[in-house]
Amino acid sequence: NRLRAVDVTSSSFRLVWPQVLSQETGYYTLEYSPIDDPSGKRTKQVPGAHTTLVLSDLPPETTYQVALIPESNVHYIPPQTTRVTTLPEEISPAQVLISESKPHSFHVSWAPTPASVTGYQILYGPLPGNAVELLEVDGTRNGTALENLAPNTTYLVTVTAVYRSGKEKSLSAKACTQEGERAA
Repeated sequence: NRLRAVDVTSSSFRLVWPQVLSQETGYYTLEYSPIDDPSGKRTKQVPGAHTTLVLSDLPPETTYQVALIPESNVHYIPPQTTRVTTLPEEISPAQVLISESKPHSFHVSWAPTPASVTGYQILYGPLPGNAVELLEVDGTRNGTALENLAPNTTYLVTVTAVYRSGKEKSLSAKACTQEGERAA
């Protein structure tokens, strides 16, 4: 029955607390800062009728010291504090799957698709060789078809996730196209 964090992700968490104020009796001051960087303290004012607040756009794997200070115009209410650690960032792609192989195309898919990824770049080309094609897709997608390929050919496919932070993470897989129909 005190300040606590729920719905913790790699970039946000929701704070929930018991109602000790009302709209008429005051407001809350919420202070939060990374434990290893107290100078990064941020403050928010929250109306007295509220009992929940989401903090977002936070860095992953960071522990926060959070203080909820009731600013009551009736009587003193002690602050409530808690510590919350954001989750590690989901690293994508953790797996790349090739399916639906045909003579001139196959499907490539990947997982997971965390919200922190803005887009995926798919580089592909025949092995051996250095002819490489690039296909870019939206960060919400988890797969795409690669088409106009040569039959009975091994391709190297590299999926690169581009994060909002600018970081990139790549994973490669090999895929073979099916043999084409032989002319009679």
